[in-house]
Amino acid sequence: MAIFLLRNVKLSVLLFLISTKKCTFAPVKLIIDIGNTVAKLVAFDGEEPIEEIKTSNETLAALPAFASKYHFDRGIVGSVIGIPDAVEEMLTSMPFPILRFTPDTPIPICNKYKSPYTLGSDRLAAAVGASILKPDKDILIIDAGTCITYDVIDAKKNYWGGNIAPGMQMRLHALHEYTVRLPLVQAEGEVPGLGYNTETAIRSGVLRGMKYEIEGYIKSMRAKYPHLLVFLTGGDKINFDTNIKNSIFADRFIVSRGLNKILDYNYDKV
Repeated sequence: MAIFLLRNVKLSVLLFLISTKKCTFAPVKLIIDIGNTVAKLVAFDGEEPIEEIKTSNETLAALPAFASKYHFDRGIVGSVIGIPDAVEEMLTSMPFPILRFTPDTPIPICNKYKSPYTLGSDRLAAAVGASILKPDKDILIIDAGTCITYDVIDAKKNYWGGNIAPGMQMRLHALHEYTVRLPLVQAEGEVPGLGYNTETAIRSGVLRGMKYEIEGYIKSMRAKYPHLLVFLTGGDKINFDTNIKNSIFADRFIVSRGLNKILDYNYDKV
């Protein structure tokens, strides 16, 4: 009886160790999105993100620790600022292959942009990400970050490009830096319909101006694409009216999802 129990205990321990090892060391993919102000490191299990951290876009200082946390079997990096030599050296030293997303990288959509070598990798990746979540749909992707970008991909997976406008912080800083007396106003605070002093006039002008701009783009694009879907991503929070808010899908991983799909699409090339 004692020997039987001991064997059962050993078997249970062995099964536990095997299951723990699978959970801890299951291969995942590393997605690196280097933006204008920050870089995002995202771990993907299949098609879903499991963790995201932010780090310096110039040094990727958090990459070694993040890479040691998971058993990555491959990765991809997209950058809107290029890849500094020190970062390139770090990427090359990783114990798994990392695909550099360039204008020549094959993608699962048709890029109709007329200057593909000047197109930001984040914009194209966002279009890919949106088309995964809502296939066979006309989609407007709004990314409210350093800049606000408006990009369109149609139901046939044709990416047509879009527009670029200043982001929230860029607008607030421009009013201060390009005038003599206007102060630098923080985005947090009261946003009345009409500013009652200089601070609220600037804040309301910027935040409400962004809101009206975005709502205008949505209305304009829906005239061309009646069944248009709208995705909103990026770091800036914008308060929309209820009828507009209810028609928008928010997904902060839209760019990362696109990079992840592009990595899968180039599986045999990594």
